Amino acid sequence: MRIFSGIRASGAKTLGNYSGGFRQYAAMQEQGEAFFCIVDLHSITTPFEPEELREATLDLAALLFATGLDADRSTVFVQSHVHEHPEAAWLLGSVTSFGELRRMTQFKDRSAEQDFVSAGLFTYPVLMAADILLYRTNVVPVGDDQRQHVELTRDIAERFNQRFGETFIVPEVMVPEEGARVKNLQEPERLMSTTRGAPQGVVRLIDPPDVVRKKFKSAVTDSGREVLHDPEKPGIANLIEIMSVATGESIPEIEARYDGQGYGPFKEDVGEAVVALLVPIQHRYQELRADEPQLRGLLARGAAKASETAAPTLEAMYERMGFVRP
Repeated sequence: MRIFSGIRASGAKTLGNYSGGFRQYAAMQEQGEAFFCIVDLHSITTPFEPEELREATLDLAALLFATGLDADRSTVFVQSHVHEHPEAAWLLGSVTSFGELRRMTQFKDRSAEQDFVSAGLFTYPVLMAADILLYRTNVVPVGDDQRQHVELTRDIAERFNQRFGETFIVPEVMVPEEGARVKNLQEPERLMSTTRGAPQGVVRLIDPPDVVRKKFKSAVTDSGREVLHDPEKPGIANLIEIMSVATGESIPEIEARYDGQGYGPFKEDVGEAVVALLVPIQHRYQELRADEPQLRGLLARGAAKASETAAPTLEAMYERMGFVRP
């Protein structure tokens, strides 16, 4: 089985990124041939600063390794280091319709927040399809917010195969049952994001322990009766899900353990569980980030393996579409 997933090199990564992505990566590298891509080309589709992009790319690489990826078992690389990605995206644009791209929820949401909407933001899903299809991917582990893009990737693959001959594997999407949509602690109707929502409700993976504890103590837990299991209370439901991510316990186990207890002690316990999860990650991250030559070496090694794997697929695309090859 071949696995591919990518994550944008933008913003300080959050507990939401960990729950919906990083922890899956570490688990899935044991299950097949895994490719994990820092999608810096995607990062320029929304406003960015060049120096921040450079730093964010290296920060993310360090976090990927710190959260459990092993360079001997996974191929970890930067998207712009592998020229096959933008080339394949241009070719796939010929089998992607304007209407499909216009229907993408993420484009509609993000474009509504910006004065300048780049063409890159509109065609973002085509590049994502290229990322995935170049590696003849079987499974794509993503957060739930990316499900629609993977469904479009499946449609693009099937259309290309029908028109030009069997070239791509049609991938399956994998979203975790729990933790895929961790919400902002202050606005539990919003996903936890570094770009939207109350900053006090965002737990970053590199937040110091005292900052993490403070954010959980002030987390919204809804008004009314202090019961944990209540679908009308999104704030407490979010905390239960976070506790499940941090400890590995099931949601029913957590509900049973805290049944009848107040929200205050529960919030403190969730904060401590998250601190216990993050401290070892932070120590490893700091070690990796302090040795930039080693980090860049790991990325170069990954890019060489990624290009070697992607090149035959890109060549097949060119041949089957009728291009005269050099």
